[in-house]
This record gives sequence, C-alpha cells and structure tokens, in this order.
Amino acid sequence: MISPKSFRYEVGADGVATLTLDRPDTLNSLTFEVYAELRDTFRALEHESDVKTVVITGAGRGFCSGGSVHEIIGPLFEMTPAERMGFTRMTGALIGAIRQLRKPVVAAINGVAAGAGAVVALACDFRVMSEKAKIAFLFVKVGLAGADMGAAWLLPQVIGLGRATELLMLGEPLVAADAHKIGLANSVVAPDAVLPTARALALKLAQGPLFALGMTKEMLSREPRMALEEALEAEAQAQQICMATRDFREAYEAFVAKREPKFEGR
Repeated sequence: MISPKSFRYEVGADGVATLTLDRPDTLNSLTFEVYAELRDTFRALEHESDVKTVVITGAGRGFCSGGSVHEIIGPLFEMTPAERMGFTRMTGALIGAIRQLRKPVVAAINGVAAGAGAVVALACDFRVMSEKAKIAFLFVKVGLAGADMGAAWLLPQVIGLGRATELLMLGEPLVAADAHKIGLANSVVAPDAVLPTARALALKLAQGPLFALGMTKEMLSREPRMALEEALEAEAQAQQICMATRDFREAYEAFVAKREPKFEGR
C-alpha cells in the first residue's frame, strides 16, 4: 500500500495513478524527504497491480522548482563528501526508478519545471505542458554541472546533442511553445487543460497492451547503449516474448472478429 506523506497520491478505478507534488508555496520544491518518497513510490508502483499508468503533476502554479534552497542546498554545505555523494546518488535513483518502471508515466507540467523538476519531467515517457509553463535545466546557473540526475544521458536522446548542449550549458528557460518545437514537450495546452489532457493520455495508454508498452519502454532505455546488431537481436528476443502473451492473441482474435481488442496486460 503506497501512502506517502510528502505529496498526494491517488489511484482511480481506471488504473491511472496521480502523484501531486504538494508544496505550492515553494513551487513544489523538493526536500530530502520528498526525493526519498518519490524514489520509493516509483519503485513500489511496479508491484501495484491496480496501477496501469502514472501521472505526475504539481499543486498550484508550479510543477517543481527543483531542490529547496533552504532545506537542501543550505544543508549541503555542512555535509561531508560521503554524505553529499549519498544525496546525489539518491536523486539519480529517483530518475532510475521512473525509467525502470515498466508502466507509462506522463508529466502534467502545469507551471515552472526547473532544475531537478525539469529532469523529473524529462524522465517521464510523455510531457504535457501548459502554454504558460517553462522548463529550465538551470544547474550551471548555481555552479553545478549541467549533467545532473541523468540529464546529459536523457536529454540528447529526446532533442539531440546540439540542443541538449545548449540547454545544459546555458541553463536558460525554455517556454512551452519552443519545448514543443524541439520535441521536449509532446503537447502544449491551455493551463486548465493540462491535467485532463495528461489523464486522457494516461487512460488511453492504460487501455492498451501494457506488457507490450512496458517492453517498449525497456527497449527504449536499453538500446542507446547497444550497437545496431545488438539492438536487432534484443528486439527479436523482446518481440518473441510478446508473441507469447495473451494480449497478442487478443489483438488477432479481435481483428478477425472485427471488434475492439480488450487487453489484459499479460
């Protein structure tokens, strides 16, 4: 049973889980506790049979403004190198948990997504942005490497090396329309339509062949490290596994019977 204390979590009868960062007075900045609970929640979601897809969003005007200045950045100066390493590894573990979850994750970016908040959104499979939202990988603005929490691995895959270098080295904010132009946002909608649009997308995915979607996500994460020959073999093996699922047979039987398939995720 998932019951975090530092953000809101709910699961609908449709199988869509919604995580709402709930520190609106700080634009949903992250604390040590929020980081840890998000990491643990995304790990646990793999085993929640009633959850098919996930939406993450923020309360109030922001999606997530990154690490809290007073509750994280200040205390970092008092830590030992080993303690700081423990923290940076924990932040990376959150991104790893999002990417390793074999269920689709949709970011509903209702407002500013900055620093760690930008990387959390980047780690999701889909990003729906408010037309008034901005995204900023601003680590260099505070004297940190732009390569944080996997950003230098993930971002070039989404928008290409040139654009990723620009965003990570300059740290300038990107408005929603420009994020959409370069493929960082999947869609841009009116502010009051962000969450409904994200939920509609999550529901569409939840009604699909979840085993196959999970396999697709896994291969998208694994294949950038492979040569073409390795990728071809990995996809052959993955497809053979999918061919043994009930969903594959259901798709065939539905086609023959001229009806919509009813996927079960197995």
